[in-house]
Amino acid sequence: MMNITLTKPEPKTEITAEITKDKYTIEEYLSLEEKAEFKSEYRNGEIVKMAGGTINHNEIAGNLCAHLKFGLRKQNYRVFINDVKLYIPEYNIYTYPDVMVIADEPIYQENSNTTIINPLLIIEVLSTSTQEYDRGKKFKYYRSIPELQEYILIDQYEYGIEQFAKNQEGKWVLTEYENQEDILKLESINWEISLTDIYEKVNFNI
Repeated sequence: MMNITLTKPEPKTEITAEITKDKYTIEEYLSLEEKAEFKSEYRNGEIVKMAGGTINHNEIAGNLCAHLKFGLRKQNYRVFINDVKLYIPEYNIYTYPDVMVIADEPIYQENSNTTIINPLLIIEVLSTSTQEYDRGKKFKYYRSIPELQEYILIDQYEYGIEQFAKNQEGKWVLTEYENQEDILKLESINWEISLTDIYEKVNFNI
């Protein structure tokens, strides 16, 4: 396990799914999303279809959500998995993080009861098609959320976790975990979990 201070993110190339139309209004997106069979993100006028998740992706997100819900029971946190939308007003973006933790009560976007704006912790499981976006522009968008204190990226193809935690000076500090025996310590909620538990039933050979 190593500690690295993140000073300035390197430019990344964004890899996206198919975009169906040049521009949509938020109202058009929300109307389409309500009826759609598959989830899509909204990126300042563009609708981007989300790729389907793999078995490993599902196992990792499910393991984390289950352990978080049990570990934070009776505490003042809410845990959401990827059916809950996140709105990022500064960049006019709707997205579906794999796992979010919210302190106290969720703050909903306007009159919505399905879209929140105040996550304390966001966790994304990386895939081949989204990892550059998740590390680059998406992290930039997430950093504009005032309440956000921690961002976790998890490799689904091997043991590997990147933890970005905001310190008291407002700088994002990177800690990497690469060994099965490591313990991920979440700074924002004072909670920890072993990589063994995160990767339970994950098969790197499929």
